[in-house]
Amino acid sequence: MTNTENIQKLREITGAGVMDCKRALEDAKGDFEKAQELIRERGLVKADKKSERVTSAGVIASYVHNERMGVLLELHCETDFVCKSDPFRDLAKDVTMQIAAMDPADVAALLAQPFVKDPKTTIEELIKGVIAKVGENIVVTRFSRLEI
Repeated sequence: MTNTENIQKLREITGAGVMDCKRALEDAKGDFEKAQELIRERGLVKADKKSERVTSAGVIASYVHNERMGVLLELHCETDFVCKSDPFRDLAKDVTMQIAAMDPADVAALLAQPFVKDPKTTIEELIKGVIAKVGENIVVTRFSRLEI
């Protein structure tokens, strides 16, 4: 089986993203079973399962750069407890800075972008990592970027 076929098969089984599957297979040196286990350990499957949960709490995060450009982000989670947690607050900060730096057209474009601090990771994968950490669904609802 080619590497592409393995990636697709792993993706179908786990529901993890293409790059997560590729990295897991690389880390497992091609061992399919070990790659599945790595994905499970990394919590990526759990994050996908939580995506249907209602997100009724959250924050409005902001970032202003040199008083010439600003970002407002609406980031939702399931409970007030998580929206006050450090991983969630750090995620909000990272996503506002991403929007400031990369000026995505919309939420879908934002989620697909490579993270400026780690280009091997997309924003969607970054969010899934925090979902796995905090155990709740997290959704970027909307954002606005203003620049003079």
